[in-house]
Amino acid sequence: MADTGRAGRVRVERRLVTARHGALLLDRKDRILTDELERLRLQVGRTSEEWERLAKEAATWLSRASSLDGAERVAAAATAEQAEVKVVWENAVGVRYPEDASCSPPVAEPAGGSSALALAARAHRAAVSAGVKHAAAQRAIRLVSAELTATRIRRRAVENRWIPRLEGELVTIRRRLDEQELEESLRLRWATQTKGHRS
Repeated sequence: MADTGRAGRVRVERRLVTARHGALLLDRKDRILTDELERLRLQVGRTSEEWERLAKEAATWLSRASSLDGAERVAAAATAEQAEVKVVWENAVGVRYPEDASCSPPVAEPAGGSSALALAARAHRAAVSAGVKHAAAQRAIRLVSAELTATRIRRRAVENRWIPRLEGELVTIRRRLDEQELEESLRLRWATQTKGHRS
Protein backbone atom coordinates (compact mmCIF):
# COMPACT_ATOMS: atom_id res chain seq x y z
CA MET A 1 0.00 0.00 0.00
CA ALA A 2 2.62 2.52 -1.05
CA ASP A 3 0.08 4.85 -2.63
CA THR A 4 -2.60 5.83 -0.10
CA GLY A 5 -3.83 9.01 -1.80
CA ARG A 6 -6.68 9.54 -4.21
CA ALA A 7 -4.84 7.72 -7.00
CA GLY A 8 -4.35 4.77 -4.64
CA ARG A 9 -8.05 4.77 -3.83
CA VAL A 10 -8.98 4.72 -7.53
CA ARG A 11 -6.47 1.91 -8.15
CA VAL A 12 -7.84 -0.23 -5.31
CA GLU A 13 -11.47 0.49 -6.30
CA ARG A 14 -10.72 -0.71 -9.84
CA ARG A 15 -9.01 -3.84 -8.55
CA LEU A 16 -11.98 -4.49 -6.26
CA VAL A 17 -14.41 -4.18 -9.19
CA THR A 18 -12.23 -6.61 -11.15
CA ALA A 19 -12.10 -9.06 -8.23
CA ARG A 20 -15.88 -8.99 -7.74
CA HIS A 21 -16.42 -9.47 -11.48
CA GLY A 22 -13.93 -12.36 -11.41
CA ALA A 23 -15.81 -13.97 -8.53
CA LEU A 24 -19.07 -13.72 -10.49
CA LEU A 25 -17.48 -15.30 -13.56
CA LEU A 26 -15.98 -18.10 -11.47
CA ASP A 27 -19.36 -18.70 -9.85
CA ARG A 28 -20.98 -18.92 -13.29
CA LYS A 29 -18.27 -21.31 -14.48
CA ASP A 30 -18.84 -23.41 -11.34
CA ARG A 31 -22.57 -23.72 -12.12
CA ILE A 32 -21.96 -24.60 -15.78
CA LEU A 33 -19.36 -27.25 -14.91
CA THR A 34 -21.59 -28.67 -12.16
CA ASP A 35 -24.44 -29.10 -14.65
CA GLU A 36 -22.10 -30.62 -17.23
CA LEU A 37 -20.64 -33.00 -14.65
CA GLU A 38 -24.13 -34.21 -13.75
CA ARG A 39 -24.87 -34.85 -17.43
CA LEU A 40 -21.58 -36.72 -17.82
CA ARG A 41 -22.30 -38.87 -14.76
CA LEU A 42 -25.59 -39.94 -16.31
CA GLN A 43 -23.74 -40.72 -19.52
CA VAL A 44 -21.16 -42.81 -17.63
CA GLY A 45 -23.98 -44.75 -16.01
CA ARG A 46 -25.43 -45.59 -19.42
CA THR A 47 -22.09 -46.47 -21.02
CA SER A 48 -21.12 -48.59 -18.00
CA GLU A 49 -24.32 -50.62 -18.21
CA GLU A 50 -23.90 -51.12 -21.95
CA TRP A 51 -20.24 -52.09 -21.64
CA GLU A 52 -20.87 -54.54 -18.79
CA ARG A 53 -23.77 -56.14 -20.66
CA LEU A 54 -21.74 -56.56 -23.86
CA ALA A 55 -18.64 -57.75 -21.98
CA LYS A 56 -20.72 -60.47 -20.25
CA GLU A 57 -22.20 -61.50 -23.59
CA ALA A 58 -18.70 -61.65 -25.13
CA ALA A 59 -17.43 -63.73 -22.20
CA THR A 60 -20.36 -66.13 -22.62
CA TRP A 61 -19.67 -66.58 -26.35
CA LEU A 62 -15.93 -66.97 -25.68
CA SER A 63 -16.66 -69.72 -23.17
CA ARG A 64 -18.89 -71.51 -25.69
CA ALA A 65 -16.34 -71.11 -28.49
CA SER A 66 -13.55 -72.39 -26.23
CA SER A 67 -15.64 -75.43 -25.32
CA LEU A 68 -16.56 -76.20 -28.95
CA ASP A 69 -13.36 -75.19 -30.78
CA GLY A 70 -10.62 -75.28 -28.16
CA ALA A 71 -8.27 -72.59 -26.91
CA GLU A 72 -5.84 -73.01 -29.84
CA ARG A 73 -8.46 -72.30 -32.49
CA VAL A 74 -9.75 -69.30 -30.46
CA ALA A 75 -6.18 -67.91 -30.24
CA ALA A 76 -5.66 -68.48 -33.97
CA ALA A 77 -8.86 -66.54 -34.74
CA ALA A 78 -7.38 -63.33 -33.27
CA THR A 79 -6.36 -60.73 -35.84
CA ALA A 80 -3.03 -58.88 -35.80
CA GLU A 81 -4.68 -55.64 -36.94
CA GLN A 82 -5.28 -52.90 -34.41
CA ALA A 83 -8.56 -51.23 -33.65
CA GLU A 84 -9.00 -47.61 -34.70
CA VAL A 85 -10.42 -45.20 -32.14
CA LYS A 86 -11.84 -41.76 -32.94
CA VAL A 87 -12.57 -39.26 -30.20
CA VAL A 88 -14.92 -36.28 -30.54
CA TRP A 89 -13.79 -33.48 -28.23
CA GLU A 90 -16.00 -30.87 -26.56
CA ASN A 91 -15.02 -27.58 -24.95
CA ALA A 92 -17.05 -26.08 -22.10
CA VAL A 93 -15.91 -22.87 -20.35
CA GLY A 94 -12.25 -23.57 -20.99
CA VAL A 95 -12.08 -27.30 -20.29
CA ARG A 96 -11.59 -29.73 -23.18
CA TYR A 97 -12.91 -33.25 -22.72
CA PRO A 98 -14.06 -36.20 -24.85
CA GLU A 99 -17.75 -35.90 -25.72
CA ASP A 100 -17.90 -39.21 -27.54
CA ALA A 101 -15.64 -41.92 -28.92
CA SER A 102 -16.05 -44.62 -31.49
CA CYS A 103 -14.02 -47.72 -32.17
CA SER A 104 -13.59 -49.63 -35.38
CA PRO A 105 -12.22 -53.04 -34.42
CA PRO A 106 -10.79 -55.04 -37.31
CA VAL A 107 -13.32 -57.36 -38.85
CA ALA A 108 -11.83 -60.75 -39.63
CA GLU A 109 -14.22 -63.64 -39.42
CA PRO A 110 -12.39 -66.71 -38.13
CA ALA A 111 -11.62 -69.29 -40.79
CA GLY A 112 -13.11 -72.57 -39.72
CA GLY A 113 -14.49 -73.31 -36.32
CA SER A 114 -18.01 -73.27 -35.03
CA SER A 115 -20.58 -70.51 -35.33
CA ALA A 116 -19.91 -69.82 -31.64
CA LEU A 117 -16.41 -68.65 -32.59
CA ALA A 118 -17.80 -66.16 -35.14
CA LEU A 119 -20.40 -64.95 -32.64
CA ALA A 120 -17.69 -64.59 -29.98
CA ALA A 121 -15.63 -62.45 -32.36
CA ARG A 122 -18.63 -60.19 -33.10
CA ALA A 123 -19.52 -59.96 -29.41
CA HIS A 124 -15.96 -58.95 -28.53
CA ARG A 125 -15.93 -56.25 -31.23
CA ALA A 126 -19.16 -54.83 -29.79
CA ALA A 127 -17.77 -55.01 -26.23
CA VAL A 128 -14.56 -53.23 -27.27
CA SER A 129 -16.57 -50.44 -28.93
CA ALA A 130 -18.72 -50.06 -25.82
CA GLY A 131 -15.60 -50.09 -23.64
CA VAL A 132 -14.09 -47.24 -25.67
CA LYS A 133 -17.27 -45.16 -25.24
CA HIS A 134 -17.24 -45.85 -21.50
CA ALA A 135 -13.53 -44.97 -21.20
CA ALA A 136 -14.13 -41.65 -23.00
CA ALA A 137 -17.04 -40.85 -20.68
CA GLN A 138 -14.92 -41.65 -17.62
CA ARG A 139 -12.08 -39.48 -18.92
CA ALA A 140 -14.53 -36.62 -19.48
CA ILE A 141 -15.68 -36.87 -15.86
CA ARG A 142 -12.09 -36.77 -14.59
CA LEU A 143 -11.23 -33.70 -16.69
CA VAL A 144 -14.41 -31.76 -15.83
CA SER A 145 -14.12 -32.71 -12.13
CA ALA A 146 -10.52 -31.48 -12.00
CA GLU A 147 -11.49 -28.17 -13.64
CA LEU A 148 -14.47 -27.79 -11.30
CA THR A 149 -12.23 -28.33 -8.26
CA ALA A 150 -9.70 -25.79 -9.57
CA THR A 151 -12.49 -23.30 -10.29
CA ARG A 152 -13.87 -23.63 -6.75
CA ILE A 153 -10.41 -23.14 -5.25
CA ARG A 154 -9.86 -20.00 -7.34
CA ARG A 155 -13.32 -18.65 -6.48
CA ARG A 156 -12.75 -19.19 -2.75
CA ALA A 157 -9.36 -17.49 -2.99
CA VAL A 158 -10.93 -14.46 -4.69
CA GLU A 159 -13.95 -14.30 -2.35
CA ASN A 160 -12.19 -15.13 0.94
CA ARG A 161 -8.77 -13.55 0.47
CA TRP A 162 -8.46 -11.14 -2.44
CA ILE A 163 -11.75 -9.24 -2.06
CA PRO A 164 -11.48 -8.84 1.77
CA ARG A 165 -7.85 -7.69 1.45
CA LEU A 166 -8.81 -5.07 -1.17
CA GLU A 167 -11.81 -3.96 0.91
CA GLY A 168 -9.48 -3.56 3.89
CA GLU A 169 -7.03 -1.52 1.82
CA LEU A 170 -9.87 0.66 0.56
CA VAL A 171 -11.16 1.32 4.10
CA THR A 172 -7.64 2.29 5.23
CA ILE A 173 -7.13 4.60 2.25
CA ARG A 174 -10.53 6.26 2.74
CA ARG A 175 -9.83 6.76 6.45
CA ARG A 176 -6.47 8.39 5.68
CA LEU A 177 -8.05 10.60 3.01
CA ASP A 178 -10.78 11.65 5.47
CA GLU A 179 -8.10 12.46 8.06
CA GLN A 180 -6.15 14.51 5.50
CA GLU A 181 -9.29 16.42 4.48
CA LEU A 182 -10.11 17.11 8.12
CA GLU A 183 -6.57 18.35 8.75
CA GLU A 184 -6.72 20.59 5.66
CA SER A 185 -10.09 22.05 6.66
CA LEU A 186 -8.81 22.70 10.20
CA ARG A 187 -5.70 24.39 8.81
CA LEU A 188 -7.82 26.56 6.52
CA ARG A 189 -10.12 27.48 9.40
CA TRP A 190 -7.17 28.32 11.64
CA ALA A 191 -5.55 30.29 8.84
CA THR A 192 -8.72 32.36 8.28
CA GLN A 193 -9.21 32.84 12.02
CA THR A 194 -5.59 33.92 12.46
CA LYS A 195 -5.91 36.27 9.49
CA GLY A 196 -9.15 37.70 10.98
CA HIS A 197 -7.46 38.37 14.36
CA ARG A 198 -4.59 40.26 12.71
CA SER A 199 -6.81 42.73 10.90
